[in-house]
Amino acid sequence: MHERLSFFVKRDSALHPLNPLTKIVLALGIILVSIFSPWYWTSHVLLLVVIVPLVFIGKVATEYFTSALRLILPAAGFIFFMQAFFQPIGQTVIFNFWFLDITQESLLFAFRIATRITVMISAFTLFLLTTHPSELMSDLTRRGLPPQFAYVIISTLQILPQMQAKAQTIIAAQRSRGLDTESTFFKRIGSVVPLVSPLVFGSLVEVEERAIAIEARGFTSKKAKTSLYEISDRSSDKFIRWGLVIFVIISIVLKLWLS
Repeated sequence: MHERLSFFVKRDSALHPLNPLTKIVLALGIILVSIFSPWYWTSHVLLLVVIVPLVFIGKVATEYFTSALRLILPAAGFIFFMQAFFQPIGQTVIFNFWFLDITQESLLFAFRIATRITVMISAFTLFLLTTHPSELMSDLTRRGLPPQFAYVIISTLQILPQMQAKAQTIIAAQRSRGLDTESTFFKRIGSVVPLVSPLVFGSLVEVEERAIAIEARGFTSKKAKTSLYEISDRSSDKFIRWGLVIFVIISIVLKLWLS
């Protein structure tokens, strides 16, 4: 069985050939504009007019909306209800449950925060789906980032897919030995315990094996390193990056001016 070691999905789209730094700046630019913009509707516009079209341009709609259902919407929904019920602002009560009140002001505030969280996770998810970790590491090291820092970034991006792949392998092995993972809820909770030890110890062994492998390839060598693949950085990439930087600066200035 082929194991995915990252969230990257290979597609022939307009987003995939962009320089990895451009896609990082794009994700950070979307997030910063959502945070610093003085207008309530900015996050909603970014989600509907920027992120969703980019998802279809990048041809990763299926993977994005699957992630949205599993991760983004539950996280945003939890934030929404916590802010709506426990944010002590406003006087116009529109819903009351026991000692908890939802005011019109707290509801609008909760919706704004939940949408902002959705935009932030969506921007980062789009970046992960369209950027291969090896290309990101090669480009960052080429720009002068120490290999140790680049390795930490790449390992962080890969840890969840690797853990998911290893967990699926362990579950399949345990099922072949008769472990019940599809019956009642409490039995499924109990079946998680036999999976924890192989997952944790297997991950620690993988870390050691990877450390030995990268050391054998001269990871800590002071010699100049070359890359098998040349990561393109076209003038259009630079134009997009500078445009995003200017857009973020404008948002911050407007925030300070109108506040």
